[in-house]
Amino acid sequence: MLFKREKREELEDQSLAPYGIRSQNSKGMEYPDSTPIYRTVFQRDRDRILHTTAFRRLEYKTQVFLNTEGDYYRTRLTHTLEVAQIGRTVARALGANEDLEEAICLAHDLGHSPFGHSGERILNELMKNHGGFDHNKQSLRIVTKLEKRFQDFPGLNLTWETREGIVKHETEYDVSDAEDFDPDLRGHLEAQIANAADELAYSAHDLDDGLRSGLISTSLLEELALWKILEKSINWKGGDLNELDRKRIIRRMIGIELEDLLKSTAQAIEESGVTSVEGIQKLPHNVIRFSDQMDKKNRELKDFLFENLYQNHRVIRMQVKAERIICDLFSAYQRDPLMLPKHIQSGIDKKGLEQSICDYVAGMTDRFAIDEHQKLFDPSQRP
Repeated sequence: MLFKREKREELEDQSLAPYGIRSQNSKGMEYPDSTPIYRTVFQRDRDRILHTTAFRRLEYKTQVFLNTEGDYYRTRLTHTLEVAQIGRTVARALGANEDLEEAICLAHDLGHSPFGHSGERILNELMKNHGGFDHNKQSLRIVTKLEKRFQDFPGLNLTWETREGIVKHETEYDVSDAEDFDPDLRGHLEAQIANAADELAYSAHDLDDGLRSGLISTSLLEELALWKILEKSINWKGGDLNELDRKRIIRRMIGIELEDLLKSTAQAIEESGVTSVEGIQKLPHNVIRFSDQMDKKNRELKDFLFENLYQNHRVIRMQVKAERIICDLFSAYQRDPLMLPKHIQSGIDKKGLEQSICDYVAGMTDRFAIDEHQKLFDPSQRP
């Protein structure tokens, strides 16, 4: 028996909550496109994102630690996969659309520059007179303009709902600008889930990587309320934290956070009385939420990570090097655009020099940017 798109849409309609987005009700794509036979339009969105060059490049883009620091630390790719896994879990439990959720989560960081947030900051500064740089907007540029995979249209021609979820991606460190996507409406439930999954994932894995690297010690964590709960939940008695216990603690942390998020969100949805996608978007507040108690614990953890990991001298040194590399590359290409690859030069008349450089640099992996910098500024390196 073959389950064609129509059957999948029927099953989807039966399994989703009233406020979950049905693929058959999608607002559609920007350009005329074929209709999938065996997939819903959201499943096709997901698959198109997975096959992009930008997605593959995430393997060599920084999360916190540069790729050269070691193979065990998270990269932008592994972070993205963890976000997608958490997002699907939450979507499934709340009756949201899992396939749309996965597509948004897989695409949410496509526009990140090399070297993480430090790379984004310096690119934004370099582009301040040319529209600035924001990785959310860059993610949308990638899926609507920059990826060249089809003859009939630029980008991936994703559904409105996936693009809206990308644009309205928002966390403590990312503020959305949804000018062309109903800016007066908040993100649909699947977009809100992606935001929460992103924050949950990076807090958990940054703590994990901080402990693994030795930049964070268990003695520093002893006063955190969440850490005390985690210690007790796995019956850890303190002392040296071995690898197995560290993994148990992080796994338990994700479980505790997820349980709180689901219960609090389910309560918020019930209290709101919404029974539609539009009802979720018209509320004056997001329905995806942690409890007040968990919010307080998470705030304490985030402040701790900022002070003891993101501001650690080793991490800051990496960030300073990264900013210098990006600044040097950008300035060199500005001075002599002929150093850019031919396919980048060919787009300058249409996009402008600075935007062309920005798209090129933002698409680089950490190691490509480092290699390119050496080729341009180290006389001993072959060009």
